[in-house]
Amino acid sequence: MTRKLYELVGTDDARPFSPYCWRTRLALAHKGLDAQTIPWRFTDKAAIAPHGSEKVPVLLDGDKAVVDSWVIANHLEDAYPDRPSLFGGDGGRAMARMINGWGDVAIVGGLFPLIVADIHGHLSPDDQAYFRSTREARLGRTLEEAAATRDKGVEVFRKSLDPLRLTLRAQPFIGGDAPNYADYIVFGGFQWARATSPFRLLKEEDAVYAWRERLLDAFGGLARKSPGYAV
Repeated sequence: MTRKLYELVGTDDARPFSPYCWRTRLALAHKGLDAQTIPWRFTDKAAIAPHGSEKVPVLLDGDKAVVDSWVIANHLEDAYPDRPSLFGGDGGRAMARMINGWGDVAIVGGLFPLIVADIHGHLSPDDQAYFRSTREARLGRTLEEAAATRDKGVEVFRKSLDPLRLTLRAQPFIGGDAPNYADYIVFGGFQWARATSPFRLLKEEDAVYAWRERLLDAFGGLARKSPGYAV
């Protein structure tokens, strides 16, 4: 095996939780490619600095280091054209770029204040100190204050999913009859939440909930088998 993937974990090496690393995990599975996973933590920046990054995912594909989930997806598509396509052509790749931005803002950004306090509980003391200082600066409030308002915040988040919900009422996946990288972009955020937080984000009758269930079962249950909360 020549591929290695650095991915974010907390105190449990077997519980990867970065939404961006999950995008890459599923992209690799879609392409039918194996990778040795290397646990990485927030304060372990020296481990990936030689590869030109301060954040994960970092994919080592042979002698090539590829950083950033979107860049990695494009690398996999171009380097392995004989494997199943992540995008379904240039038009699909262009549309996935828009979904990538929407996923960062609406999904990762929308979930962040809802689960941030729970993420803290999965970290070692050194990582907790780093996480609290950087994330509270980003939030403009404490982790506990963010958690105190999430019962209202989740209603806003659910409403923000209407574009996705309308799509999923017409087809089982964002990609159509089968998932593609657009699905993995959005699902990565939900897997991030599932790995770190018992807070319920979706109602069972929601089309988004059913879509998430289908992706949990994809690739032999790759995401479902990863440690997480049953929410």
